[in-house]
Parts: sequence; structure tokens; C-alpha cells
Amino acid sequence: MKHTDGRVAVITGAASGFGLEAARIAARRGMKVVMADVQPDALELSAHDVSALGAEVMPYRLDVSRAQEVDALAAAVRERFGAPHFVFNNAGVGAGGLLWEHTAKDWDWVLGVNLLGVAHGVRAFTPMMLAAAEADPSYVGHIVNTASMAGLLAPPNMGVYNASKAAVVSLTETLYHDLSLVTDRVRAHLLCPYFVPTAIHLSERNRPAELREAAAGPTRSQMIAAAMSEKAVTSGRVSAAQVAQIVFDAVAEDRFYVYSHPQALGGVRTRMEDQVLPRNPTDPFVERPEIGQRLRRQLRGEA
Repeated sequence: MKHTDGRVAVITGAASGFGLEAARIAARRGMKVVMADVQPDALELSAHDVSALGAEVMPYRLDVSRAQEVDALAAAVRERFGAPHFVFNNAGVGAGGLLWEHTAKDWDWVLGVNLLGVAHGVRAFTPMMLAAAEADPSYVGHIVNTASMAGLLAPPNMGVYNASKAAVVSLTETLYHDLSLVTDRVRAHLLCPYFVPTAIHLSERNRPAELREAAAGPTRSQMIAAAMSEKAVTSGRVSAAQVAQIVFDAVAEDRFYVYSHPQALGGVRTRMEDQVLPRNPTDPFVERPEIGQRLRRQLRGEA
């Protein structure tokens, strides 16, 4: 997608983080921008900000975990703009803690947003984009799905999040192959960011009331995970704006794998070697043993 002027971008999770920064880039490039987010107040402010850059903006309040809402978004986009050229299935939430301590509602919430949100976006927009490619020889479309390095590394004490993001990795790799069977002009891309200063560590604020546990508070492991996530995310040195730019660069270059921190791929290589050799999973803290020792002491109540 080297030519963006007048093209249409659909972005979920658009009121903050990668989504908002991608919307700003799309606006500066002359695109029409559909900004979807679950936070109505933040969405209104963000849409006003992007509109000020000269773009035609369509704000849309959306819970990506709900299939009918994503279908309604797709219908609204088709009616106003036609088929989009850039779909960024980016909305996501964070959650941590020992795997067996997650409730059924935790699983419903995290998988609903992180995995089904992406699946619904792919299901709702891909047929529209394929039809546009068939009807117009000049049409080119790109679908970018946000996973995480967690989906490639499976770090401890954040299992529900890891599972959701690993599923997005598999989904998007399959989407790449499936699209290649039927077209050369609709492409898939996988974003795997590492620790970047966004508001993902504050995801709990957007959890639907029906998916909250009425009485139970966070467990020790969940409180530890939340503290570690906040520290890691807020201290990240790569900004959300830089990651959004990396996404647009990857789309222009037709690169499938999009990384914010390529230096983290050493851990991915080690994990792949564990699987292929095969050998038991390598200690994720092998290069920073003090962190692993501290986490073990905390989880065992020794610190």
C-alpha cells in the first residue's frame, strides 16, 4: 500500500496506543480513518484529535468481542466508504497470574477481545476486500493483526494472555497462506510488539461488568503480574508512535512479521530449538536469573 491518499483505514483499539498512533499516520497520509474503540469518551477525544489533522474520520464505539457489533461496523464502513484498504485488528487487553488461577470469566474476557476480536475483524472485512480486489484491478488491501511477543515466547505467570496471543499468531499465519491461495492483492501482516508504553496494563478498567468476579479479589500471582507488567510497560523505550510507523513501513514493504524489538527474537529462537531438538523448555530467566529468583520467592510467599 504505497499509495494511501483517499484510501480507507479501519482501526480497532483506536482511542489509545498503537491504534491512535496508526490513525494519526493514516490521517497524515490522506486516508479516510475509521476509529473503533470500546471507550466512548476517549474515542471522542481521539477522533477529534485525528480530525484536526485534516482527515475524514468515522468514530465508532465497538466491543470487538461481540460478533454482531463487528458485523455492524463492517456494514457501516461499506455504506460510507466502501471496502477498506487497511484493516488493523488491534484492540487488546492484558491479564496475568498463574494459569490455574484464572476464572472462566477471565478466559471469556481475554480470549473474547484478543482472539475473537481479531477473528471477527478477519471474518467481517476479508470478503469485502476480496470482492473489491476482484472488481478493481488497482485495489490493494492489507490486514494487520496485533499479537505479541508473548505469543511467541510463552513467559510464565501470564498464561491466559499468552494463549490468546499465540492463537492470533497461528490465525494470522494461516490467513497469510489462505489469502495467497486466492489473491495476490490482499495481504496479511502480524504485529508482535514487546514492552511499549501504552495503557494495556490498565485494561481492567474496560472489562464488562458481566465478566467481573463479584466477590473475588486478585490473587497473589495476579497482583505480582500486574506490578511487573506496569513496570515493564511504562519503562519501555520504544514508543507507540514508533511501533505504528513500523507497521506502515512493513505494509509498504510487504513484510509479514512485524517486530518492535527484534532483539527479543533470541528467546524465540531458543524456544523453537527446544521444540525441534526436543528438550524441556529453557528457563525464560536464564539471562536474568535474579528476576526469576525474585519471582519464585514472591509466588512462594518468601518475599
